[in-house]
Amino acid sequence: MIEKHLDMEVLHKEIDLIQDVIKRMANNSFLLKGWMITIIVAVLALTKDTLVTNDANYLSIILMLPLFGFWYLDAYFLHREKCYRKLYNWVIANRKTSDEHLYSLDHKRFKNEINSIWGIMWSGTLRIFYGITALLLVGITTYNLIH
Repeated sequence: MIEKHLDMEVLHKEIDLIQDVIKRMANNSFLLKGWMITIIVAVLALTKDTLVTNDANYLSIILMLPLFGFWYLDAYFLHREKCYRKLYNWVIANRKTSDEHLYSLDHKRFKNEINSIWGIMWSGTLRIFYGITALLLVGITTYNLIH
């Protein structure tokens, strides 16, 4: 009975560690979205009718660089989160019968089981979130070029 209790304690501690990593990855993804919107809106708001730039046409094009940087980082963290979810599921399924990879947080063995970072970048939710933002920046550039 004591041995079974210790086994459950080990299992709970291990899945708690994995859950903490998953939470951090999800939080990083959330924070990136907030920072991306904040930076783009702040730069566009500060440059509107100010002396910061005389040519706002290229500013919205330049803002595409951080947009794609944040898009990639968001996909990176979501990729890692998916790897750790696979690890979590593996631990739940195998820990009672095996001590293999005990307390290992190495997610790399699950990389091939999920989409690549590029594939995650073009997943539905990220494509909509970052794609709409990119379209808005293109729209601002087009509007500035016409007027």
